[in-house]
Amino acid sequence: MIRLHCTKKLLAKLPLGEDGRLKSRRHWPLRADADGESPLSGWHANLILLQRRQCVLFVHDATRFPVFVPALKKDDFADLDWFFQDGFMNTLLKVGADQRHMDAAEKMLASLVCDNDCNRSVQGTLNQMGQDLGFMLEYDRASVMDLSPYKTGAWLAERPCNAKGVRDCIWPSRAMLELLAKHPPKGGG
Repeated sequence: MIRLHCTKKLLAKLPLGEDGRLKSRRHWPLRADADGESPLSGWHANLILLQRRQCVLFVHDATRFPVFVPALKKDDFADLDWFFQDGFMNTLLKVGADQRHMDAAEKMLASLVCDNDCNRSVQGTLNQMGQDLGFMLEYDRASVMDLSPYKTGAWLAERPCNAKGVRDCIWPSRAMLELLAKHPPKGGG
């Protein structure tokens, strides 16, 4: 499982079971869907409104790697697992992940298990990234509907982030690729 810490705004939109898993309309096979936590576990997510569109921004706790999912409708929240996995894998491609990174990421993906335990340092990164998106849209006079979610996530991943208790800046794309390199897929895949 992948632990997802949600803001109250986002949690109110999610159709969750008692175990914190999404009540999805779709059933697709998940790779590492065991009871234990995946090495990819530990994400925060926030619902942000950009040009009156509901968007979800995910940030990995340790690496600050972002995943951006724009313009969700009410029914889409039940399939947040799918949107997260699609956004994560495609954003990895945009930041230059090679096949070994992609294979490792695929093996570590699992169902999201949601709660509202939040870390203020990660929430600060989420807020900063959300503000950067808003400023970019305003400055470029762009529409959120015209944004490529994967390219936008990669754009956010190529900037330094600060974290409480970490001396140097974290470069999210580099940090995520290093995390994936430390967990190669078993079986030579």
